[in-house]
Amino acid sequence: MRNSSPIGFFDSGYGGLTVLKEVQKAMPQFDYLYLGDNARAPYGTKDADVVYEYTLECVKTLFSKGCELVVLACNTASAKALRRIQQYDLINYPGKRVLGVVRPSAEIVGDFSTTNQIVVLGTEGTVASKTYIEEFAFLSPQTKVHQYACPKWVPLIESGKYNSEKGKTLIKRDLDIIVDSFTEADVILLGCTHYPILQSFIEDHIPKGIQVISQGELVAVSLKSYLDRHTWMTNKLTIGGSSLYLTTGDPVEFKTLASTLLGLEVNVEHIKIM
Repeated sequence: MRNSSPIGFFDSGYGGLTVLKEVQKAMPQFDYLYLGDNARAPYGTKDADVVYEYTLECVKTLFSKGCELVVLACNTASAKALRRIQQYDLINYPGKRVLGVVRPSAEIVGDFSTTNQIVVLGTEGTVASKTYIEEFAFLSPQTKVHQYACPKWVPLIESGKYNSEKGKTLIKRDLDIIVDSFTEADVILLGCTHYPILQSFIEDHIPKGIQVISQGELVAVSLKSYLDRHTWMTNKLTIGGSSLYLTTGDPVEFKTLASTLLGLEVNVEHIKIM
């Protein structure tokens, strides 16, 4: 993808692929470059300074590969690093932009609830940051936001063990607690980009009146709207419909899991982040 300006997507692992897949459907004309920091995943249990440091390193890497626009397709990075990068680091990269996945979700999801109560499922880091509570307080103040951390889900997904009997039991145990604890909530927002891989299982094990919403389509709509409004950025992006995937981990494992989890055939290269 030399001499191109793809839209950059970053996640600590595989979860961001669920977002990128929806964006590619909505805007197939652009070039895309995905970076998964699989070697240092998961981010959800790391403190804010470490998440910021790792995220900034990956954003700089995507900038160096020609990306003018980078999407943090990771809720933990969006919650713990995005604001700091936007306020203090982008001054060194004039004309470049970094966006996250929390705000697009908070802008829209409140409209789905008739009880004005939702549950955000996320990593420990995302929940502890209270970023969703802050964003909803500003963007959808009528919505009461409950949070629930699911620390076992990402390791289960990335190991492929979410489909095992033990994995299903662990996930269902969390779902039972969620349903029993937040009886008035009628929307569950999957506030981790890995969790859509579990969406059909979740929907099968909760009451039918509860909607389960993943972020991919929400981010795709928001990003398309952003580019429609900011034509100066759109004009920088290259049109070619190509996609390249980078991982700090094992590219063979990445390719296998991407194919298994999402049905994607991906062109993967290993990259070392210094």
